[in-house]
Amino acid sequence: MAQKTEFDVIVIGGGPGGYVAAIRASQLGMSAAVVEREHLGGICLNWGCIPTKALLRAAEIKHNIEHAADFGIEVSGTVSVNLKKVVERSRGVASRLSSGVGHLLKKNKVTVFDGTAKLAGKSGANWVLSVTGKSETRLTGKHIIIATGARARALPGIEPNGSSIVTYKDAMVPEKMPKSLIVVGSGAIGVEFASFYQDMGVEVTIVEYLDRILNAEDEEISALAQKSFEKRGIKILTSAKLLGLKETSQGVAADIETGGAKQQLVAERVIMAVGIVGNSENIGLEATKVKLDRGHIVTDGYGATVEAGLYAIGDVTGAPWLAHKASHEGIICIEKIAGMKHVHPIEDNSVPGCTYCRPQVASVGLTETKAKQAGYEIKVGKFPFLANGKAIALGDDEGLIKTIFDAKTGALLGAHMIGPEVTELIQGYVVARSLETTEAELMHTIFPHPTLSEAMHESVLDAYDRAIHF
Repeated sequence: MAQKTEFDVIVIGGGPGGYVAAIRASQLGMSAAVVEREHLGGICLNWGCIPTKALLRAAEIKHNIEHAADFGIEVSGTVSVNLKKVVERSRGVASRLSSGVGHLLKKNKVTVFDGTAKLAGKSGANWVLSVTGKSETRLTGKHIIIATGARARALPGIEPNGSSIVTYKDAMVPEKMPKSLIVVGSGAIGVEFASFYQDMGVEVTIVEYLDRILNAEDEEISALAQKSFEKRGIKILTSAKLLGLKETSQGVAADIETGGAKQQLVAERVIMAVGIVGNSENIGLEATKVKLDRGHIVTDGYGATVEAGLYAIGDVTGAPWLAHKASHEGIICIEKIAGMKHVHPIEDNSVPGCTYCRPQVASVGLTETKAKQAGYEIKVGKFPFLANGKAIALGDDEGLIKTIFDAKTGALLGAHMIGPEVTELIQGYVVARSLETTEAELMHTIFPHPTLSEAMHESVLDAYDRAIHF
């Protein structure tokens, strides 16, 4: 029986946005296909979100063992790391989940084509795709969703070489640990690698062009993160411009300019983590009216481009470059195509951000500065983990929770956290914002004791001068 080549929906890219869109299309009765050139699950599952968390978990365990004496547990001898097994576990986790995506697509009757897709014009009302793999296949679809993701951005004249100058992909599969490391860029990717390698015993320096690390976060949280990293021994240079990199007998020499003064740093390895750029090339867009903005595809709030029947979701459409945002965009796009009612575009300020360094960082909504810039009269509450019983019992009481409210309406404008397991806690505030909850409902919510979540409650109370435990 010949393989089906005509579909209601064809998704280019099987990452967290693409495969979710295809599954939702099938659930709504549409025939759906996914074209994936490399790995189902995309960068996030195979080379980003998931395997990095496996690496960070290994680093966390090593850190906990080294501090076991604080809990009265004596561990004799030194802690050694079998780097090969650490990396193998990380790759195994990614492989397991990638296989799971394949199972989900099969379960939902989504056809998967292995290969590289390119727009090849139209046939009547349908779009035509040329798929190049082991053989060439032509597919037609009424609706085409571009979910091609993004890749690491390179600085002009500074190209990664896969050995001494690497991107996140190479940094996840090291064959040996360098003695020293420079991380260029201090967004989520940069600080996660800095945290992992430092916990593994590497001397780490972060070089950041902007005036503070984790620049997307609230300034107070950013400052606390920098203080914590420096306390661990991570060196941080902010307002620092990377002028160039050159290989030496010792590894890599980085020429840096800070405040008009130049200096040279030398390390065995350099990780480039200076952002990403959308994969919008070589997919046939030049023959369409689709608009690009700095390499990212321009869409409306529902994923539609200016070309009827052509859509884009996820990282290829721009910031925030987050897997959960891509997945949600996929759902919105498909439900809009299906004509469902009550479909709403994503509000960027309701997309949570999580950084899994030590200590963890998480946030949603407006920072204090942006809330003021937007003209809000605000109330701000803060509660430190050093006053939280569960955090103290865990031996992890560093950090705080900060909440920002509209003083006039009580609306929760933003929440910002740094400390133990805050990437798991932030969803509470995300739900609150989705439900348009005010301070009154949060104050009257009963938080279980003893939990880290109690610090969330106390932060809300503090915004209205009602904190009990600090």
